[in-house]
Amino acid sequence: MSMDIDAPVAIAQRPTIPQTSATILCCNCGAPIDGTSAAGALCYDCVKLTVDISEGIPREATLHTCRDCERWLQPPNHWVTAALESRELLALCLRKLRGLTKIRIIDASFIWTEPHSRRIKVKITIQQEAFQGTILQQTFEVEYVVAYHQCPDCAKSFTANTWRAVVQVRQKVPHKRTFLYLEQLILKHHAHKDTINIKEVQNGLDFFYSQRNHAEKFVDFLTSVAPVRTKKSQELISMDIHTSTKSYKFSYSIELVPICKDDLVALPIKLAKAIGNISPLTLCYRVGTSINLIDPNTLQTADVSTPIYWRSPFNSLANVQELVEFIVMDIEPVGPPSGRFVLAEATVARSSDLGSNDKTYFTRTHLGGILHAGDSVMGYHLTGTNFNNPQFEALELGKEKFASQIPDVILVKKYYARKKKSGKNRNWRLKRMNKEEGEMLPRKQDQERTDRDYEMFLRDVEEDPELRSTLSLYKAQQEEKRRAGKMEIDATETASVAETEETEEDEVPKIDMEELLDEFDELNVEDEEEG
Repeated sequence: MSMDIDAPVAIAQRPTIPQTSATILCCNCGAPIDGTSAAGALCYDCVKLTVDISEGIPREATLHTCRDCERWLQPPNHWVTAALESRELLALCLRKLRGLTKIRIIDASFIWTEPHSRRIKVKITIQQEAFQGTILQQTFEVEYVVAYHQCPDCAKSFTANTWRAVVQVRQKVPHKRTFLYLEQLILKHHAHKDTINIKEVQNGLDFFYSQRNHAEKFVDFLTSVAPVRTKKSQELISMDIHTSTKSYKFSYSIELVPICKDDLVALPIKLAKAIGNISPLTLCYRVGTSINLIDPNTLQTADVSTPIYWRSPFNSLANVQELVEFIVMDIEPVGPPSGRFVLAEATVARSSDLGSNDKTYFTRTHLGGILHAGDSVMGYHLTGTNFNNPQFEALELGKEKFASQIPDVILVKKYYARKKKSGKNRNWRLKRMNKEEGEMLPRKQDQERTDRDYEMFLRDVEEDPELRSTLSLYKAQQEEKRRAGKMEIDATETASVAETEETEEDEVPKIDMEELLDEFDELNVEDEEEG
């Protein structure tokens, strides 16, 4: 019996009806919106118009700055350094606003304002979720009023006896050339930026600080640029017996070596043998972190480090105030040069002896590269000079026959004839520190000596390129304007006098304009227009 199998019957599928979301109208403007995702039955445009996500954020605030140190107050009592339109100042402005911690900041930037308006405007873009699924972004401006408020550090600087640490720099020499050089190094490296006062005293300077670590930082700087000896002391000011809290004042004594550039030095015989068996009678040609000496007879050089010097200190035999002017009668180089020094044999005569006697002196010098017959040169006249120095007496009376090696004359540097007012015609100048004078005003003699030392230091800068490379020299723009204004007056001079002055100034070393820096503090609108 066979069974019939029914054929498959196709079942018609029901047509799919597209599911449509519930569409409603905005209750404000009537625009159709999705009713399932609409928040408060408002469209996106109406939400932006009716919801303010920056509500609670102030549109005005006040910033406090100190007009003396130009720092800004960061509440509650912290002062920070920030330039105008800098990231640090922008962060400070944002911290001043309440309510920014609950929202997301997208962007913030400064809006330009007049510098003298004492207003700072900041444009801020924020983002926040207004309703579920609705994120709003809004931009608004905040105006800050700049108010002046003196910081505690500046308030202390205007009050007497408020320093916490003092650095006393001293040098026992009859001139201030070393301090003038040290002053330029301090200005170049901005090592004095933390001082609250600088006081000029006899034989040195006092630097006052409000914090101990600032004084220690300055002491480390002096140790890195000069051979010094440091001593530290402290004084108890007050003490709280309940908390054992003590307040101290710290004093740092810095003593510079009493040997300067171009000084004549008589070394102890034992030390001279220890540093390379150099001749005990030497010249100091440079003072850096150590004392650099040279023997003019052989061009042998030696260095006396700071620990070695203070282990057995000695003074200079003669300084630059005892230099005598000589005239080179004849000079002949001997041997190859050694760096910038050239050994030569010279015959010289004292300029004061010309016309009265014909006495000449034969000597060896390290200045063979710059001296010629007829030049003027400064040197030490040892013949007939009595020195109260134990090291020099040991050379004269010693058993090793150093007395026969003592020359009659030791030449130090070439002398350039200058006009009396040549210092006013320099195309360069140096910065000076603002120092407070001591309790007693300087006498007229002391002021003249200070001016003479400063003029001598400026001449050393002109004549020594190695010394000039360690300093910052600036263009004397104001001096150029004064000289340009006086050209009509100077034109009345006779031609013969002008020619004589030009010949005298031809040999004086000049500083190229490429070595000079621009003084940006003196630049103004008039300078830019003239350029």
